[in-house]
Formats: sequence, C-alpha cells, structure tokens
Amino acid sequence: MSRQHPQINLSRRSLFKFSAGAIGTGVLTAGLSSNLLAAEIAPAEDEITPDKALQELLDGNERFAQRKRRNPHQTYSRLAEVAKGQKPFASILSCADSRVPSEIVFDQGLGDLFVCRVAGNIATREEIGSLEFGSLVLGSKVIMVVGHERCGAVDAAIKGAEVPGQIGSLLEAIKPSVESSKGKSGDKLENACKTNVLAQIKKLKSSPVLSELIKAEKLKIVGAYYDLDTGKISIVG
Repeated sequence: MSRQHPQINLSRRSLFKFSAGAIGTGVLTAGLSSNLLAAEIAPAEDEITPDKALQELLDGNERFAQRKRRNPHQTYSRLAEVAKGQKPFASILSCADSRVPSEIVFDQGLGDLFVCRVAGNIATREEIGSLEFGSLVLGSKVIMVVGHERCGAVDAAIKGAEVPGQIGSLLEAIKPSVESSKGKSGDKLENACKTNVLAQIKKLKSSPVLSELIKAEKLKIVGAYYDLDTGKISIVG
C-alpha cells in the first residue's frame, strides 16, 4: 500500500480551534512551527482514509494470526527513509503488557504506527496529548484502543489489590470500568477489559482536537480486544 506524507486539510479557523485545545493539553510544543498551524494544504489524491487505515490494521493482524506475516517496512532502507520524518497511518493506545507488541501483532514496520503503551491501556492526559499530536500533526487516520485477554492491571482493579508506589493510580483509573461491567453475563475479567476499552474511547472523543478531526472525517477511533492465545484482534463496541 502506497503511503504519502499525510496532509492537513483544515481551515484556519479550525486550526486555531485545534491549537487552543492542544495547548491546553500540552500537545503543541515549541518545535511545532507557526507555518504548520496556518497551512491549508490539499490532501494527496491517494491519501489513506480512516476506513482504509483500519482495514490495514485488521489485515495485518489477520496475517499475524494466520502465521503469514510479511514483515513490511523492516529493512535498512526503510530505516533511512523514516529517519527523515514520520508519517504513521495509525495510532495505537495499548497495554504495556510485553505479550502485545503492536508492530508485530499488526504486521507493520518502522514508521507505520504511532504507539502509546501504558498498563491497562488508560487514556491519561499525557496519552491523550500524544495521540492528539499523532493525529493532528503526524496525520494518523485511526486510533485503536487495544485491551487484551487476562490483563493484569484490570484483574488487580477487580480484586482491589493493595499495591505500592504509583501503581495504584493505574488501578484507580480502571475501577470505574470494573464497576460498570458488574452484572454482565460471561467472564468477569473479559467484560471489565472490554468495558475499560470503551471508557478510554469515550475519554479520547472528549478531546476537542480529536473530536474535530472525527467531524472532519479525518479520523476514526475504535476499540479492540486481543486474544493472547490466538493472536487475534476483535473489534469492541
């Protein structure tokens, strides 16, 4: 699939609106030039759409699950290419679990994915800010929030585990989803994991930056659940 540099096709009024929201979350750093904010550039004719970006992720995972990986964009020539600049087609908010490496399970390579990983795949202010940057500035067309089977962070939140240090802050962020999932039929942990994914999507969609991109049909936010045993991704919500 051919991927061109993502372009931003927004009015100046929209860009100023994005800027105000982004500055509030610390997204726009000193390195973001004023020229970028003022630009009105038409998208490339073959620019990837949010739907196509999502399908690319799903197709890559299908290859991984079927043991037919292509291992794209993992050559030294690709390394040299992306050293000049990044243009990821998708962003992933996933758990920090070592068994869920995004580039591998989606069969992607260098420069393809903008990945944020945190235990429990929670959308903190910092994670939201990073994903705003990935979508608004770098041009990512889809954000996928990925929960997974037997998530330790969610399990600890269900059990009300007493933990040291800052680990408790992660569990506190997950507890509302645990409460919301109570009473559902099926596996308690799986239900809580999937409910947590939907809760984080809701947080992301409350971002003025991301919501404007969604309205402009420049972005799609979806949830997913990863099966540790099969390597298969399924859409949540």
